Amino acid sequence: MTEHFNPTARTRPNRLRDRVRDEVAAVHAILDGGPICHVGFAGPDGPSVLPTLHARIDDQLYLHGSTGSWMRRVENAPICVTVTCLDGLVLARSTFHHSMNYRCAVVFGTARTVTDTDEKLAALDALVERVSPGRSAEARGPNPRELAATLVLAVTIDEATAKIRTGGPNDDDEDMSLDVWAGVVPVRTVLGEPEPDGTPPRALPDGALAPVWTT
Repeated sequence: MTEHFNPTARTRPNRLRDRVRDEVAAVHAILDGGPICHVGFAGPDGPSVLPTLHARIDDQLYLHGSTGSWMRRVENAPICVTVTCLDGLVLARSTFHHSMNYRCAVVFGTARTVTDTDEKLAALDALVERVSPGRSAEARGPNPRELAATLVLAVTIDEATAKIRTGGPNDDDEDMSLDVWAGVVPVRTVLGEPEPDGTPPRALPDGALAPVWTT
C-alpha cells in the first residue's frame, strides 16, 4: 500500500495548507478514532448529510445501515464520508482567533453494497468491536433474518485527505498584552458507569469499556 494519497481536485486544499495531511496512516488513524461518521450524497431533493456507524478493515471503510433506510439511496453512488475528532477548545485574546483543535478525515468514493456473507459478517464484527472490544465473540451474532435486514456498504479508501489543528491560539502581537485568559481547554470523550438492564447481573469482560475510538 502506498504511504501517501495522491491529491485530487477534491482533496487539494484551498487554504490553511499547513494543516493538511496526505499520509495514509494519518487518515486511517482519524477514521479509527471517531465514533461516528457523516455521509454526504446527492439525494433526489438535493444534497444530504447523515450520520451512521463505520468501521475500517485495511483499505475498506464499512458503513452500517438498514435495508429500509436512507442508505439504500447511496448504493453504487458517489459519496463523501467525513469523520471529525474534537481535541480541544482554543480560546484566544480576540474573538477572531478563537478556534478548535481537531482531526478530520474526508473520504471520497463509490458506495459498494456488500453481498458476500463472510465479508458482511466480518464488517459487522468490526463495527461491534469498535464499540466494545471482545463483544462480537461474547454476544449472539446476527441470524439470517437480521443479516438480510442489515445493509453494509463499503468504500475503498483511495481518495482521501486529512486536516489537523494542534497547539494554542494564534493571537496578534498587539493583543498579547490584553488581560484576557488564553489557551486550550482539552476535550475528552469518557464513558460513564455501566447501567445494567435489570437482568441477573454479570460482570463485563475486561476491555469491554475500552472502545477503540477513545484513543
